[in-house]
Amino acid sequence: MREEFQADLNEVSRLMVTMAEAVREAMRKATKALLTADLKAAEAVIERDHEVDELNSQVEAKVADTIARQAPVASDLRMVITALHIAADLERMGDLAEHVAKTAKRRHPSPAVPAELRPVFQGMAEVADQMAESIAGLLAKPDAERAARLERQDDEIDELERRLFKIMLDDDWPYGAETAIDGALLGRFYERYADHAVNVGEQLVYLITGEPVRD
Repeated sequence: MREEFQADLNEVSRLMVTMAEAVREAMRKATKALLTADLKAAEAVIERDHEVDELNSQVEAKVADTIARQAPVASDLRMVITALHIAADLERMGDLAEHVAKTAKRRHPSPAVPAELRPVFQGMAEVADQMAESIAGLLAKPDAERAARLERQDDEIDELERRLFKIMLDDDWPYGAETAIDGALLGRFYERYADHAVNVGEQLVYLITGEPVRD
């Protein structure tokens, strides 16, 4: 029974690593679409979002089946319940990448953000990509210390979002309200993507240590 339970956990872990890699690739393509008006990249992200949703459904089904067959207790139960929370956060990260791609598609053939904002979004995208890469590695090989570092990277995203608003709220902003609204929403998408990455890190810390992360 123990070997069978471990096999179930391995399958859940494999699915979550696949999800993490998928949402990382989705945000990378969405950012490309955003900054270069790449319509094909935007459409690819939108069309493949269902794949992340399907992986989430597979995690949910596998966890439910494992609980029904194995009746795990204590730390074993913590493992499978934590997997549900992590998969939900990864699914939401995929949705946020899709939101970025939809904005890029809506503004095509023009770039969705003006030149003044591109360095900020490039910075946000780079940090978000590093966080998603870390998650994929941590899901394959959990490490509480590395998982806790995700919160510091989230602080970098928050600082970039503040810089974004400083640019858009400047008296010399020349692009009008519509572009500013798009910029604010896009900044929020990256910020929330990072927040969900932090949530995954906190769940992994809890999984490893058995102690919930406190602010």
